[in-house]
Amino acid sequence: MIAIIDYGMGNAGSIHNMLARIGAESTITSSPDSIAAAEKLILPGVGAFDQAMTNLRQLGLVSLLDDRVMGQGVPILGICLGMQLLSRSSEEGTLPGLGWIPARTIRFRFDGPAAGLRIPHMGWNRVEVNRRGSILDGLPDGARFYFVHSYHVCCEDPQNVLATTNYGITFHSAVIRGNIAGTQFHPEKSHKFGLHVLRRFAEGGG
Repeated sequence: MIAIIDYGMGNAGSIHNMLARIGAESTITSSPDSIAAAEKLILPGVGAFDQAMTNLRQLGLVSLLDDRVMGQGVPILGICLGMQLLSRSSEEGTLPGLGWIPARTIRFRFDGPAAGLRIPHMGWNRVEVNRRGSILDGLPDGARFYFVHSYHVCCEDPQNVLATTNYGITFHSAVIRGNIAGTQFHPEKSHKFGLHVLRRFAEGGG
């Protein structure tokens, strides 16, 4: 069973529906008991960093998630804001993140020829996969994913960079550290390529 963590900040229903399309059993939950029993976890997220961390703390989930992910090695996938929460901090707020990936989340800043690019980065874009044996294995050349974000994760260790994407700058669009993975793009909005990523996660890749 995959637990999609419901903390009031994500497209949990869309993720649940996409997992159902590939035959993966999932539940949308904020119940500590359900999260404690889950085989895998998905942390979605749309919105502000500090509000997300506040919601997780108010639900009493931060220490539980830390134990499950860092203590027990349960696989987790962070999506969009959920990936940013894996980092130590964000320029969007003042609260610490979960800190499972040595990284910080920063706002897009463009100058020179890219100065006119719009923020947020919104729409379809390609990813360049850096690592084998991951949730991004097996994607065809030219695979495109759907993005909506004004902030991006900047990893301290290149080994944690799973994929990069270019939008004015080359930024880290997917991260990995052992049992922890994150995508800045939305697989649940990315049609067949998103289904591929979710299938890889559900079946054990990454």
